[in-house]
Amino acid sequence: MITAVSLNPSIDRTLTVERFTPGGLNRIVARSDNAAGKGINVAVTVAALGLDAECVGFMYRDSAPLFEKRLMLNSTPYEFIWCEGTVRTNIKVFDRSAGVVTELNESGRPIDEEKLAAMLELVTRHAENSDYLILSGSVPPGCPNEFYETLINAVDGLGCRCVLDADGERLSCGLRAKPFMIKPNRAELEAMTGSKLNSIDQIKAAALKYIDMGVQVAAVSLGAEGALITDGDSTLFAPRMNIEVKGTVGAGDAMVAALAAGFMADSDLEEAFRMGVACASARCMAEGYKGIDRTVYKAFLDMVRIERV
Repeated sequence: MITAVSLNPSIDRTLTVERFTPGGLNRIVARSDNAAGKGINVAVTVAALGLDAECVGFMYRDSAPLFEKRLMLNSTPYEFIWCEGTVRTNIKVFDRSAGVVTELNESGRPIDEEKLAAMLELVTRHAENSDYLILSGSVPPGCPNEFYETLINAVDGLGCRCVLDADGERLSCGLRAKPFMIKPNRAELEAMTGSKLNSIDQIKAAALKYIDMGVQVAAVSLGAEGALITDGDSTLFAPRMNIEVKGTVGAGDAMVAALAAGFMADSDLEEAFRMGVACASARCMAEGYKGIDRTVYKAFLDMVRIERV
């Protein structure tokens, strides 16, 4: 079982334009509202891969039907700590010509200590029956940056490996609890190191620092350049696949989902990495927030090129 934690769900409002012009007039050619948040994305992707997945997190009653529909369509069980009101809305402007997304994200509604205590109990209870616990994304106002660290420490000894996909202070604090795997992107890695990373060798060196801190696997998503992964003994690089990008939202979440699925199946580093890259690429090929096409995903497994660096 893979349990994904969603502390700050969102409605992602995707606006598609032919060519985005900052400071100019942009005509919207398509719009969609989708239940999202990194934890939600991870859970439904794991389920789409055919593995047991579940989602736990905070949920707001006025917005719940949209989220429950997405989870049920993907046969993904869930258990929420219920809150009043609506979830935050994130604006995603997709530039069709460039294949890139500009994001405008709200912070979310404040959470009090009572709700945080309930979440700690909920996550710990589900971790008892999980192989992997995925902690990803932002946290709502009122939730301390140390909360991911608290969750990782709380499930220590339960036989559940923790995967942390966060940035800034949430990542810095979470590292102290030594999660099994982290998945920063290039910008997050540069923010942590305080310097630009202009080559694969520099990215490798930065990722290896996390291994020295007690992380067992560090995977780095590099957008259009591909991805890198290391466990300290081996470092692998996968160049970007030559595909038609229809959207990039959720690609990193798809990579996290497939990496966890690979490790849960006792795949070695290279095979798990192949699964992660293939799943992220299949996500980029999917329209909107549709689930990944497993036929495309399986075809991509044979197309991923992996280099040792």
